[in-house]
Amino acid sequence: MVSPVLIRPLLAIIVTAVLIGIVATIYRSGSHDQPPVQSALQQLPQNIDIALNKARFSEIRDGSVIWELLADHVEYDKSADVAHLSGILMEFVRSRSSGSVTVTAEHGDYYSSNNDIRLNGEVHVQTEDGISFDTDTIEYSSVKSRFKTSDKILFRQQRLNLSAVGMEMDVRNQRVHFNRAIDAVVAGSAPRQTIPPTSVKKSVRKMEKRLVKKAKKRRKGNK
Repeated sequence: MVSPVLIRPLLAIIVTAVLIGIVATIYRSGSHDQPPVQSALQQLPQNIDIALNKARFSEIRDGSVIWELLADHVEYDKSADVAHLSGILMEFVRSRSSGSVTVTAEHGDYYSSNNDIRLNGEVHVQTEDGISFDTDTIEYSSVKSRFKTSDKILFRQQRLNLSAVGMEMDVRNQRVHFNRAIDAVVAGSAPRQTIPPTSVKKSVRKMEKRLVKKAKKRRKGNK
């Protein structure tokens, strides 16, 4: 016969053993139903090394910031040395010869090796001096400081509204060159008509002269 003194310790040991067995059974059954938790790196696509939210990029030349780019989301592919961007806001800093330039786009790619950028999806460009245009895709060359697209664009500058296919714009002086025939309208003028790029160049050059005069006044004011 078991002594009453030993009954309580024995009961405690038995209860503890039963509880441990129950917990172990529950853990084993649950581990079969749920896959192991993956790390953040394992959850990324195989070609993506790093994923970030709210990232900032910039180009610095001769000690001065040329442009800054903010992206809502970034996925960096190390093997291709390219950052895939989404939710893009890009701003070119105002210079002595021209005003600032603001660019927005849904998506884009940034190549850190040469600071080139490709944008796509509702690309909108707006300059401080009144030029704006919209297109589907556009490329920025850091070496040339130039935007280029072969897509259709909708261009606006003061009273001039036009559509064209293919365009280049030098960011440094904000001069624009159109590649193909243009459908243009000047507010208060004749009805809409298709005109060759050479004719539009004359109108754009007149506006460029006005911008140059503004830039000269701006430089004098900064002295």
